[in-house]
Amino acid sequence: MKEDDSILGLASIRRNRGISLEQIAESTKISVRSLNAIEHGDFRKLPGGIYNTSYIRQYARAIDYDETVLLAFYHRETSPEASAAPPDGKRTVSGLRTAPTYFGS
Repeated sequence: MKEDDSILGLASIRRNRGISLEQIAESTKISVRSLNAIEHGDFRKLPGGIYNTSYIRQYARAIDYDETVLLAFYHRETSPEASAAPPDGKRTVSGLRTAPTYFGS
């Protein structure tokens, strides 16, 4: 049996229910590449914006999985707090670098 390297064991759940990614792609019109990205938590490969949450909901429904659990995982993984500090160590606010402070801090 294949080892499951997907998030939350999604690939195993899907396979145990006898559903292929191709079947989900056909019924949802979501590419296999995007479905695979969801299974592996590689959300950067999704189109972005509201498409991401829509794709995640459709995937969860297709495998009869609690979509709130999967969406909560997605939001935790993509929240600003989950992002690592910028490589240069500079502070940022909403992706913008803050101005240097000259008055004591």
